[in-house]
Amino acid sequence: MALRIGFDMDGVLADFSSAYLQVEERLYGRVRAKARAEDPEVEAGKQEEQEEGRERRGDSSRRRDAIWKAIQATPDFWATLKPLDPDAVRRIHAMALQHRWEVFFITQRPYTEGAVVQRQTQRWLVEQGFDLPSVLVIAGSRGAAAGALRLDYHVDDSPRNCIDVKSESGAKPLLIIEPDDDATMATARRLGIGTAASIRECLDILDQASQARKSPKLLHRLAQMVGWH
Repeated sequence: MALRIGFDMDGVLADFSSAYLQVEERLYGRVRAKARAEDPEVEAGKQEEQEEGRERRGDSSRRRDAIWKAIQATPDFWATLKPLDPDAVRRIHAMALQHRWEVFFITQRPYTEGAVVQRQTQRWLVEQGFDLPSVLVIAGSRGAAAGALRLDYHVDDSPRNCIDVKSESGAKPLLIIEPDDDATMATARRLGIGTAASIRECLDILDQASQARKSPKLLHRLAQMVGWH
């Protein structure tokens, strides 16, 4: 049977952080210290709270609000992002055809002006080299989505999402982390979450997993190397 694989978008395939920084510099001038851009999933959750009439708890920064307001006012903002790896999406497409993968691109991006988030994301993926992309814009637990989709593997840059996937589905999560983030790597491996330093390394691992499906020994060896258990 075909492997079913999920890919997160921002921080895995699309370079949201650089785009966020550009908006910040346009509004406030050159940023001396580069802070981590707020996760789009966090902002999406805050938008849901606003729609339900609840307060935006934990968000005291007017600066961040102004940046997100500018992002949301940008028509088709999500279609303008640069890829983190120019070859990644095209390679996913080629490997999906080669290994008969069923691929799902999963995101929790908040709305912007222009087309709906799903169509913006689909257009971006087509431009990067993946025809007919299946894009799911979700709310809530990534693990619940992975379970409903019956994923075998899920690639993400969020430890929280990977923990959700590990605890709420049968999918093997693969977390992209900085090579020098030893603490996060140790915690992930202790929890049975696989780790990789880049999307390119993730695809190498998934390629090996696909080729080793008929060999339990090879799959076990790969799982030990990556951190799955």
